[in-house]
Order: sequence, then structure tokens, then C-alpha cells
Amino acid sequence: MNLKAGLLEAIKSAVESSGLVDEVPEIKVETPKDKKNGDFSTNVAMTLTKQAKKNPRDIASAIVEKLDRSAAKVKSVDIAGPGFINFYMDESSITQIIPRVVELGADYGRSTPDQKEKVLVEFVSANPTGDLHIGHARNASVGDTLANIMDFAGYEVVREYYINDAGNQIDNLALSIDARYLEALGQELIMPEDGYMGRDIQAIGEKLAEESPELMETSKEDRIEMFRKLGVDFEMEKLRKDLDDFNVHFDNWFSETSLYEKKEVEAALEVMSENGYTFEADGALWLRTTDFGDDKDRVLRKSDGTYTYLMPDVAYHYDKVERGYDKLINIFGADHHGYINRLKGSLGALGKDPDMLEIKIMQMVRLIENGEEVKMSKRTGKAVTLRELIDTIGVDACRYFLAMRSSDSHLDFDMDLAKSESNDNPVYYAQYAHARICSILRQAEEKGHKLDAGADVSIIDQEQALDLIKKMAAFPNVIRGAAEHRATHRMATYIQELASTFHKFYNAEKVLGGDPDKTRAYLLMIEAVRQTLQNSLNLVGVSAPEKM
Repeated sequence: MNLKAGLLEAIKSAVESSGLVDEVPEIKVETPKDKKNGDFSTNVAMTLTKQAKKNPRDIASAIVEKLDRSAAKVKSVDIAGPGFINFYMDESSITQIIPRVVELGADYGRSTPDQKEKVLVEFVSANPTGDLHIGHARNASVGDTLANIMDFAGYEVVREYYINDAGNQIDNLALSIDARYLEALGQELIMPEDGYMGRDIQAIGEKLAEESPELMETSKEDRIEMFRKLGVDFEMEKLRKDLDDFNVHFDNWFSETSLYEKKEVEAALEVMSENGYTFEADGALWLRTTDFGDDKDRVLRKSDGTYTYLMPDVAYHYDKVERGYDKLINIFGADHHGYINRLKGSLGALGKDPDMLEIKIMQMVRLIENGEEVKMSKRTGKAVTLRELIDTIGVDACRYFLAMRSSDSHLDFDMDLAKSESNDNPVYYAQYAHARICSILRQAEEKGHKLDAGADVSIIDQEQALDLIKKMAAFPNVIRGAAEHRATHRMATYIQELASTFHKFYNAEKVLGGDPDKTRAYLLMIEAVRQTLQNSLNLVGVSAPEKM
């Protein structure tokens, strides 16, 4: 158990034994911004005022009186302001985290609960009709980082990509390929309305014309069916390659077409009808989503007998639920905000808890270069693609920059900063901290110093060193908080804080060349920090280089 968790248990026990309240509410312990206010602080006395019917300072005094300081490793306590309780921890106990981190290695910060909650995270799910763009890139970075964090926090996580390989957009893809195919064989180009004009569609048509000109003699219906599958396969292969190179790997690739093949669309519709949530009006079949907070009811099947976009999405979520997940997390683009209530409502209509579905909406990204917004690629004159970002900026900087802000806020992506090798670049700053530690450890080895797991770390008493240890010790709690709140940006914030705290220590203290006992203690400490930094960077999908 880490220091913060141990302190929480001790506070809870003190509240229980004080007799102030019958039921102990959730207790929050924070790290004060000003170190004068202790290593940890809680406002529990103020939150208990109404229940205990006492002055918060009196409540605080009663809690402090019952606190088992020895078990909580607390050196001293004070009550501040209206009733904050500030805790100053025993510094010798703080340093004991160091050998523990080194021992756990890549598993430091990982939780292993007896019962894992099963979570399906669906993200990116772009239509297979063109390249992934900057919006998809943010979705990919945040989605994969969230999955990494939740897995580390003890959830059983599955990553899934929903392939929209049915519907009008795929019909248009096939018709666009056919038009390019016929053009390459000398016919007039007649593109369908809303056809796809991309260079890759033209290339597919030209390749088909060269390799299979005889297809021109087959019926258009047969050609379109063939080109539909060929087009989806071509685009999906390209998307998979881009995502693999972006260090994003999915466990499942779920085909929309499979919903029709397995009759799951009809099955979902039958369940909702049996539950009394569908009705007919104006020749169409409707879903009563207003029963679940939607602003209006939604059409499932149009008067011409075809399904709306909503119906296969409902069937897809019906399939997810039937697979036995405890929680469904969807990461959608900014244009899907209106979809939240109707999808959650459909789960209710299926007889499931709507709250088992969480939908995170990704806000827009603005690319900034030379102080100006970049809307179009210089190479193609179209939207900047994920592939271009990987090639020009690199995976590490892209992954980090796209995950370091809350997903519900707009993001300005400064391309010049992302490419720079300076401390102003947050990913460079963090990676440099890791590389610097590796350099110190190499120098130590060259001078005959070896890492000693039995080093006496209790002798560490220098202020910046203790600050660094405390920051390192906070890692497991940061993981849990980021997972519970689905807040991937907290990891990037923590990485910056840990790197900054290390650089401050490095500038204040000499690791090598001083007292031999302190050197051994410091070497073990910075190895623990290096491991924590590597674990943190890995969660964001960013490498931890040993040299820079």
C-alpha cells in the first residue's frame, strides 16, 4: 500500500472511531500546491459538518486525536484555516518506495484486482473511404492512451474498430471506383453524386482496368458488388498500416456487414419492439428515445423499407452488450454530440442500463505552423493526413501532443513546437529527463558504481530529492484517477511534473562524486524515477530513449 492509500485508510478509521457520523463518506486526500501546507491535506472535516452538526475545526480535532500516526507514517499534523487537516509524512518512510519501484519495474503502478471489470473501448472507426486526418489522429491517440491506462489500472480492456462497410458511403465508394475503371478504359468520366475524388480511388480504377479489362463486359451490378469489397479491403489495409505505424493496435475489427449476415439488426429490432419502445407513424418505424431523455423520437426504418444510420448502430451496441462487457466506452468526433442520447436510449429500449455506455466527444484540432492555422496539406492541397503527421513530426510528438489536453477542449497543435528539440517541447523535455538519467547511470557504471538494491535510502534528506520521491510515489494514484475519470491528459500532466521535479533535483544535487553512501542511495533513487518515467511514457504510447 502506498503512502496516500495508507493515509486514507488511517483517516477513515479515525473518523469511524471518533463516533462523529454513522456512515463515513468518500474521503479525499490532495497534495497541497504549497509545501508549507504539508505533504497531504484533506477537507474531510468540512464535508462532515452537516452530518456531525459540529464546527469543522472541532471535527478536525476529533479526527486528529483518533489518527494512528504510526500506521499512517505521519510525522506531524496541523489544522489550518476553517478545518483543513495537513499531514507531514515521516521522511524515512517516504524513501522506502524506492526499492519497491525498482523491484516492480515495468509493473510499478499496475493494479491487479481479484475481479476485473470488462470494458470495450471503441475508437477511431473512420469510414473506409479515404485517409485518416488530424481529427482521427487525436481520436486514436486518446483512445489508445485511455485503453493503456485502464488496462494498467486493472480493467480488462478490449480495443475495437467498427468498420462501416455497409450503407450509402460504401455504395458511393464502389460506384466511384467503377467510374474511374471505365474512365481508364476510355469512357467518359461520370462520377456519382457525393462520389470520392481521391487519388487512391483513381489508382484503383486504373489498376483494375490494366489487370481486368474483361470486367467491363460483366453487368454493372456484378462489378459494383466486386468493387465494393475490393474498395473496402484496399482502404482498410491502408488505415491499418497508418494505425500500426502510429503505435495503435486493435484487438477487434468489427464489420457492420456482419450485423446483417448474422441477422442482428432484425434481432435488436425485435427486442425493442417486444419491450414496447417502437411505434409506427407516417409509414415509418420509430424508436421512443424521448423516454430516455432524447429531444425527439428517432426513425429506425424509413417508409421505403430501408434502415436509417441509427438502426445498425443500435444493433452493433446490442452485439456489444451480448458479448458480456460491463462498460462500453465510445470515443466519437465533435460532430456526434447529438448521437449520445439516442444511443444511450437505444440501450434502455433493449432492456439494458443506458449508463453502461459512456460516450466521450473529441473536440476539434487546429494545426498551427509559423503562427498560422494550417487547413490544407502543402503536398495534396487537401486535409492534412495522419500519414503526413507521422512522416513530418514523428509518432512520439504526435501521440503526446494529441493526448496532453482534455479531450473535451479544443486543441491547438503547434507543429513547429512539436518538431523542436528544446525544453519548450513537452515531449522532448520528458524524454530528455529519461535520457539524462540513463546517461548518469552509464557514467556511474563506468566509474565502478553498481545499482545496489540494499542501499540505505533513508539517508536521503535533501529537499529536491524528497520532492522527487513524493512525485514518483504519486504515480499509482495518478493512474487510478486517470482511469476512473477517463482523463488521459492527467498522465501527460504527471509526466511533465515528474520530469520537471527531476530536473530541479539534478540542478541542485550531485549524484556522483560525493559521499559513497549517498551516491548509492541517489543511484537507486534515479533508477526508480527512470522506471516511473518510462512506465508513464509507455502509457501515452511514447518511447523512452536512453540517448538523445
